[in-house]
Amino acid sequence: MPRLSEVIAALDALWPPERAEGWDAVGTVCGDPDTEIDRVLFAVDPVREIADEALELGAQLIVTHHPLYLRGTTTVAADTFKGRVVHTLIKHGIALHVAHTNADTADPGVSDALAGALDLRITGPLVPDPTDPEGRRGLGRICELDHPETLAAFAARAAARLPATAQGIRLAGDPEALVRTVAVSGGSGDSLFDAVRAAGVDAFLTADLRHHPASEAVQHSPLGLVDAAHWATEWPWCEQAAAQIDALSDRHGWDLRVHVSKQVTDPWTTHHSSGAPN
Repeated sequence: MPRLSEVIAALDALWPPERAEGWDAVGTVCGDPDTEIDRVLFAVDPVREIADEALELGAQLIVTHHPLYLRGTTTVAADTFKGRVVHTLIKHGIALHVAHTNADTADPGVSDALAGALDLRITGPLVPDPTDPEGRRGLGRICELDHPETLAAFAARAAARLPATAQGIRLAGDPEALVRTVAVSGGSGDSLFDAVRAAGVDAFLTADLRHHPASEAVQHSPLGLVDAAHWATEWPWCEQAAAQIDALSDRHGWDLRVHVSKQVTDPWTTHHSSGAPN
């Protein structure tokens, strides 16, 4: 079995920590480098439910997309929920590793997995990484549909292909407008509207769209907006990343057992349509 240090080296080769944004907190949160690893669990969020799942599976390593500690802290006391996660992991010899914005811009990255879940053909990054001479890395992806379809049909495709959440899919724009090209970005994407408009696409699929940026976007152009739950747009990366680690395991003869958590850790649990009944 490989040691944790060997597996982390492989993870860092896939998602180099130096490519993370300056504000981000990626890398290994806890774990003994000499621990032997034979089971890995991938998940979006480093929450208690995921720590408990790793314990039940007998996993020695959790890889999450979201950081546990994004901002500085002065305590890991077990009477805080994050501290309880840390105590659970250390007590049971489970390591935690985070690949966040360094996985967003990777090739393949989070938005590649999102595009793949919707069966879209990728033509390039939405915001290219200037340090990539091949022009494949970057934030978001520009995609084409095999056949044009209405914005309503594209939103229905997203609802059918992405994991179910309480939010579901929200749509802004003309439901009957034809969609041929799409920009996608896993996670919060309303900071990317300038790049989306410059790309000249028909629709933008992302998450966490706020009122004012979305309102301005649909007033500015006929761009269709498809807004999914944050967790749902990033979960496909877990399956993609798990497949990458499976391939590395085979190449190195590690015989790792790799799992993807199916637990929905999106914080929203119920949705009620607004408006008085007819």
